[in-house]
Amino acid sequence: MSMRELVVLGTASQTPTRRRNHNGYVLRWDDEVILFDPGEGSQRQLLHTTVTATDLTRICVTHFHGDHCLGLPGTIQRLSLDRVPHPVAVHFPASGAEYFARLRHASAFHETAELAVEPIHADGQRIPLRCGTLEARRLHHPIETYGYRLVEPDGVRMLPARLTAYGITGPAVGELSRLGHLDVDGRRVTRDEVSEPRPGQRFALVMDTGLCDGVYALAEAADLLVIEATFLNSEAALAAEVGHLTAAQAARVATESGVRRLVLTHFSQRYADPTRFVDEAREHFTGDLVVAEDLATVPVPPRR
Repeated sequence: MSMRELVVLGTASQTPTRRRNHNGYVLRWDDEVILFDPGEGSQRQLLHTTVTATDLTRICVTHFHGDHCLGLPGTIQRLSLDRVPHPVAVHFPASGAEYFARLRHASAFHETAELAVEPIHADGQRIPLRCGTLEARRLHHPIETYGYRLVEPDGVRMLPARLTAYGITGPAVGELSRLGHLDVDGRRVTRDEVSEPRPGQRFALVMDTGLCDGVYALAEAADLLVIEATFLNSEAALAAEVGHLTAAQAARVATESGVRRLVLTHFSQRYADPTRFVDEAREHFTGDLVVAEDLATVPVPPRR
């Protein structure tokens, strides 16, 4: 049975706090296990979850500020230490290739893991996966930054009542689904007659950015949106100056983009009380809202 969920490793921006580790997010999506933005301490945080380094299939870095990448050396070395038997793809802004090389070889170790290094060169770059498409969109931050979006292809949902009406049961259902039609008692039944469209699910991760077109492109119709809310609205001017979002802005993006479940994260250390983010976001978003906590697990909402 496939699993689709977010495992939160850390939720702090810039510096860790006593309650919050640096950034780090793992998306389990069927046979893909993607580590996003491994900040300092991510390797240790994994030990407190059910995710292991061996599970990882790819690593995605949004940009090369320390709170989003200082966990790369330990994570990469752990892949070799555990002798991960499969290639692990790594995506990051191409302009940060030198930073990645330094982090990859930050200390002496015997590299045995196979890394498939695939930098992001352009806004809208798409990476085909078995479960769909991973898309990178350019964000607005002082250094080159990309958000990521996983989109499952649209499909169809077979309707039991209609199948029964045509006398189609058992293996014949699978055959009809594969071929698109089936001859039953001298009549050709098409897949469209016994099914309805099933929109593919969507996940998006939006880290350090001011409001821009890329934010909305990533968030559009997301079933699960993980988005930075570094500041509260009282610091909106500062947020705009340094290329970050407020909780209110993140919530408005979710509402305008039709997001089903909103996860706020990447909080400034100046805020000790997370309920303030709930209160501010609730003024603009009435859907399913999560203020991320370290080591929390957030399921992708069930299909509609």
